[in-house]
Amino acid sequence: MKTLVTAALFFLTSFLIAQTDQKIYDIIDAVSADSIEKDIKTLAGFGTRHTLSDTVSATRGIGAARRWIKSQFDKTSKDCNNCLEVFYQKDFVKKGTNQRIVKDVWVVNVVAIQRGTKYPNRFIIMSGDIDSRISDPTDYTNDSPGANDNASGMAGAIEAARVLSKYKFENSIIYVGLSGEEQGLFGGQGLAKYAKDKGWEIIGIMNNDMIGNIKGVDGIIDNRTFRIFSEPVPPTETERQRKDRRRFGGEVDGISRQLARYVHKTVKTYMPEMNPMLVYRLDRFGRGGHHRPFNDAGFAGIRIMEAHENYTQQHQDIREENDIKYGDVVEHVNFDYAAKLTAVNAINLASIASAPPAVSELEIGGIVEPSAKFRWKKISDPNIKGYKIYWRDTTSPTWDHSRFVGDVDTFVLSGIVIDNYLFGIATVGKNGFESPVVFPSKIFRK
Repeated sequence: MKTLVTAALFFLTSFLIAQTDQKIYDIIDAVSADSIEKDIKTLAGFGTRHTLSDTVSATRGIGAARRWIKSQFDKTSKDCNNCLEVFYQKDFVKKGTNQRIVKDVWVVNVVAIQRGTKYPNRFIIMSGDIDSRISDPTDYTNDSPGANDNASGMAGAIEAARVLSKYKFENSIIYVGLSGEEQGLFGGQGLAKYAKDKGWEIIGIMNNDMIGNIKGVDGIIDNRTFRIFSEPVPPTETERQRKDRRRFGGEVDGISRQLARYVHKTVKTYMPEMNPMLVYRLDRFGRGGHHRPFNDAGFAGIRIMEAHENYTQQHQDIREENDIKYGDVVEHVNFDYAAKLTAVNAINLASIASAPPAVSELEIGGIVEPSAKFRWKKISDPNIKGYKIYWRDTTSPTWDHSRFVGDVDTFVLSGIVIDNYLFGIATVGKNGFESPVVFPSKIFRK
């Protein structure tokens, strides 16, 4: 009887921890397609937002666009009693740095920080790109509205700030418009270096690049599926880490891949009507995005975007040929879909910002034994409920099994042969929110 009662209590505790939070549903409902439509039209209305375009005009060019973006973050901050720190972060890029930099230019990002109440130096980031381009990447004068690429992602970041600024979170959130993406990912490089110099602890970045198209060039129309791109392991891993990975696995378990799985799980829990698609690639084939500079710096980073691209509406001069309308114009953007993907970002920002820190190191053991053993360093935080061990088949893309093990620093999963599964651990707060999963980094031999 005692065993049955203990088992029942354990099940109940695990069940309660897995419950959803009404706040997350409220955030989904608060995201406005009308606001996103208005912002996309405003951004497209600047004519061109090419990185090398006019910075003086009040109505045209990237200068006018970034000042307007800053004004939107400033307005949101005013509405939440100055809860956002809004500023420009910039770097000078010289002519000839690459073939697309045909004149000297300041690459200017617009940053808005919502400081966490407990961990103000820990950041989860949502980014969109400010700049746009047409067929010739060096043409900075002709019209380049960039409605989907990437006014959609930028409008999403502005809307997420409006919605989430009404809440307080333990960790800090950054909403940012990055420039220089089309010229060589310069904005991301600049902000990643800035983060390193400032000693920021980056939990991860969710880069949003094209979140508004539902009709693919192949004719498929789909307003529910979206892609999450993530690299398998960090490019900064050491030779020792590479050798350890070869010994006990982890080829698809780097920090960016865990962030991607976190987003997948959150969406499946709170937005089951959506179809998140994990793509095991840094980015599209042969192409790049603004999460890459953060990956290069050793931070977790993913790209969130539409599932079905239309290449006739990307990087194209505005024209009509053979009954095909080329160009990235507003009429091709689906604002309801952009709102859904904005909500995807917002609920993951809120979930991660509400979660306790992940453990910094996890050891695993169980060689030639009928069990898996774990040891980790506990997080010093009175609001931590405990820890949850996750495992999955070695061929599964997602964490399919879990067990809450309490506020301990060691645990043995009996009856589970370590050879047949991959394992990880998440920190669970008393509020029910979990950190991203941490994959083992050392072998536990005792």
